Amino acid sequence: MLSRSSFTSLVVGVFAVYVAHTCWVMYGIVYTRPCPAAADGAAGGCVWPYLARRPKLQLSVYTTTRSSIGAESNIDLVLNVEDFDIESKFERTVNVSVPKKTRNNGTLYAFIFLHHAGILPWHDGKQVHIVSPLTTYMVPKPEEINLLTGESATQQIEAEKQTNALDEPVSHWRSRLTLNVMVEDFVFDGSSLPADVHRYMKMVQLGKTVHYLPILFIDQLSNRVKDLMVINRSTTELPLTVSYDKISLGKLRFWIHMQDAVYSLQQFGFSEKDADEVKGIFVDTNLYFLALTFFVAAFHLLFDFLAFKNDISFWKKKRSMIGMSTKAVLWRCFSTVVIFLFLLDEQTSLLVLIPAGIGAVIELWKVKKALKMTIRWQGLRPKFQFGAYNDSEKKTEEYDAQAMKYLSYLLYPLCIGGAGYSLLNVKYKSWYSWLINSFVNGVYAFGFLFMLPQLFVNYKMKSVAHLPWKAFTYKAFNTFIDDIFAFIITMPTSHRLACFRDDVVFLVYLYQRWLYPVDKSRVNEYGESYEEKSKKKCS
Repeated sequence: MLSRSSFTSLVVGVFAVYVAHTCWVMYGIVYTRPCPAAADGAAGGCVWPYLARRPKLQLSVYTTTRSSIGAESNIDLVLNVEDFDIESKFERTVNVSVPKKTRNNGTLYAFIFLHHAGILPWHDGKQVHIVSPLTTYMVPKPEEINLLTGESATQQIEAEKQTNALDEPVSHWRSRLTLNVMVEDFVFDGSSLPADVHRYMKMVQLGKTVHYLPILFIDQLSNRVKDLMVINRSTTELPLTVSYDKISLGKLRFWIHMQDAVYSLQQFGFSEKDADEVKGIFVDTNLYFLALTFFVAAFHLLFDFLAFKNDISFWKKKRSMIGMSTKAVLWRCFSTVVIFLFLLDEQTSLLVLIPAGIGAVIELWKVKKALKMTIRWQGLRPKFQFGAYNDSEKKTEEYDAQAMKYLSYLLYPLCIGGAGYSLLNVKYKSWYSWLINSFVNGVYAFGFLFMLPQLFVNYKMKSVAHLPWKAFTYKAFNTFIDDIFAFIITMPTSHRLACFRDDVVFLVYLYQRWLYPVDKSRVNEYGESYEEKSKKKCS
């Protein structure tokens, strides 16, 4: 059986291999080997860029309710860019007529053609086109109301109309369409075309050489939930912002892989909103900063695992609550569960929700250990039994109760006042939503105050040897990583501020560790002292 240290070394080794493999894969995506024969001017086996001939091009965008078209019947031209310059960036907003079929929860498609100037797309043998739906289906966000004053009569009528369909997905309008053309005059090796780009390529034979036509790409990552608009039956026109920018081959390949990854997440059950959080990481972040984010996220996972492992190991072996604040353990459990329910109510990204849920389960288990609780079943009815504390543990409980007494004078009025203020001035979806928000605001705003009992116990005992310092260290690393993620991943503002609050708490613990040096006669986190271990070894 592997020891703890060898198991940790194994995990770190696997992590290092994973990071190295990821770097190699990313290099393979960004770097594409050109055709060797192109350097000698030979054409054999090479696929040449048609854009190197500098043709005059035109960009046309059509809309239709059909997913395929064969001619110009039943289609609407919404944008026509003559003398299209692939090097020039632009953004234009046009009004699109919404057909009756689309207003009745139908789908509207955009056909984007890049073709020779002055020739209709379906008459041009060297045109390239791509199709993108302009509509998507999503459950509308529930309406928020003032819980005391209620709604106006108009709002009530509208609410009654929407009540039955509130949980059913309705058609939403994608108000942005982002286009890219790969502008590099890159010569591909015909025998080893990258599979990701190959599906976007259209080849033509010109004389003795094979050319690939312009690679047209739709940036689906730019389609964000915040840009979606509900399509009502009375809607006849909706705005569409068409933006264009050139793209390099390396970024194009990277973007294709990221879009495929987001699509895979949706196939695994991620909702449109969950996938949107992932899109935000890619779209709203600089590419170099994004690469740094990948490595930071990998280290975050490693430290999360090591922190959970050491925390569970610490509490699994713990036999005494000497020096440990039971109130702080109970509060951590309560606050973690409340935060998880709040994130669930806010429909936060699974990237934040899943770790919060795992943390809540662990905190519940730690409460069971701290209270020395055992559960015995009498038929279908559980019976709870609590263990007794020794004299040293009772002394710790006295310090803990003393700290909580002083703390309650400050904490309870603040929490009650904050809940009352939000009830009067903030709108919520339901009473449950107000209750969870009130709890979580108290946790986020004043939660750090509940760390004071443990600091007070440390002060009274002049020791920090009873704390799980290994788990603390890994959690500290993750806290500083969370500071970075607070600016990247979409989350409630209160949750973002709580990340910085945790930094202050850990710094206070570090100060106490420096202030109270290790006394080998005191018990450690497992209820043992260094001197007792030495006596056992000698005997």
